[in-house]
Amino acid sequence: MNARKTPVLSKSRFLAGLQCNLRLWNHCYNPHLASEVSPARQAMFDTGHRVGKLATCLFPKGILVEEDHHHHDKAVKTSQEAMNDSDVPAIFEAAFLYEGVRIRVDILKRLDDGRWHLIEVKSSTSVKEVYLPDVAIQFFVLQGSGLKTARASIMYLNRGYVYDGGKLELENLFSSTDLTEQVISSQQEISTKIEDLKAMLSRTDPPVIIPSRFCSSPYACEFWEHCTREMPEFWVLNLSGMDQSKINELASLNIQDIRDIPDSFPLSPLQERIKRCVIKQEEYLSPALEFELRDVTYPIHFLDFETVAPAIPRYPGTRPYHPLPFQWSDHILYEGGILEHREYLCDEDKDPRKEFARTLLESLGRRGTIFVYTLYERNVIDELSGQLPQFHNQLLSTVDRFKDLHALIRRYYYHPSFHGSFSLKSVLPALVPEMGYQDLAIQEGSHASLEYLRMIDSSTSEGEREGIKKALRSYCAQDTLAMVKIREKLIRQ
Repeated sequence: MNARKTPVLSKSRFLAGLQCNLRLWNHCYNPHLASEVSPARQAMFDTGHRVGKLATCLFPKGILVEEDHHHHDKAVKTSQEAMNDSDVPAIFEAAFLYEGVRIRVDILKRLDDGRWHLIEVKSSTSVKEVYLPDVAIQFFVLQGSGLKTARASIMYLNRGYVYDGGKLELENLFSSTDLTEQVISSQQEISTKIEDLKAMLSRTDPPVIIPSRFCSSPYACEFWEHCTREMPEFWVLNLSGMDQSKINELASLNIQDIRDIPDSFPLSPLQERIKRCVIKQEEYLSPALEFELRDVTYPIHFLDFETVAPAIPRYPGTRPYHPLPFQWSDHILYEGGILEHREYLCDEDKDPRKEFARTLLESLGRRGTIFVYTLYERNVIDELSGQLPQFHNQLLSTVDRFKDLHALIRRYYYHPSFHGSFSLKSVLPALVPEMGYQDLAIQEGSHASLEYLRMIDSSTSEGEREGIKKALRSYCAQDTLAMVKIREKLIRQ
């Protein structure tokens, strides 16, 4: 087997290789196989950039190495020049290359004794286990490059910080955790892993990896669609609640299709139900479902919320990632069969909570069953009740009227076309094929949040703003109308 020239590793490539060798291989040799970046994923990247940029404000007179990744050699030279200037207290995006591994350091702080403090900035509100190799490989390259690195830490958002509406208090907005000891103790492991990844990349053939749960943890793999394109329609991974040990056991038996699972293989009652439905290609319907769906008080409300959770607090009294409900849709079914739609959308750059709660309570009134899909709406109302004392009792009283359509379907119904998922986006096309989300400008909740922030941004044109308003209203209304039609369909079974 002939060796090939090993591609340069970067921090992101190294982390990809830790998760999956094939992911790294495709990064290096087949990047065209990656799926397009979704709006939600792009929003996550953008949030990280904004938080990282804000963190640099904690280091006045620090300088930014501006060369991009296409000009890494020049960035290394610029970084070295900044390090040689004792008047520069901190360097942002400092570039280094050592033994075929290149990195960019978020913040490199100069210490009084001439050594350096490596700071990795994250847009999360806690220190996660996956951050250790992230920092450790940077430390490895810095040490190998001859830089005397005294400390290594993670800087992240402090979830306990409450914004008062004035200037952001950056010292309180950010928290920091020292990882120096763990990073130093992991250096031999990092070195070994780098050599292993280089050896893998030098081979002629890609590694053989069977897609599984690890493909989405700790990060969603951009090659998922490519790697799973030949998996059977009724893949064992689609069995709801399947843990990795069971998946591994089935893989050892060379079983990928749900229909091939032996009767002796241990499955949960729900998994057995799914298996039977798939094999027989028929639905499961418990008689209890119709009773539950008819056990209602009119008028029946079908309710859905949209929320946004800015990483950087935007309004007084909010904290990082504070969920703010900005939109509701309520389809109301009266006893005579008349269907009415009411809605609310905050279309201004302001705290929407008070207006959201007031208009919602007006629509829901004091009577009538309220169908929701999962108990997310209940969680939002619980939090709102604590933030808005003037509406506390009224908000909590609505929760007693809730009926979770998602839970009812999961307990009493299954259709093979669900493919293991009980999400609204999976249930709707199986039961009401004439309805769908494919023609909507917004098709999922994270995209709705992203578009909402774009709508209230002062740089967005009036024409774009009106287009986003229309798209948000259409999406939220589709969710509640979907529940109306799903209930109607299931009652008629």
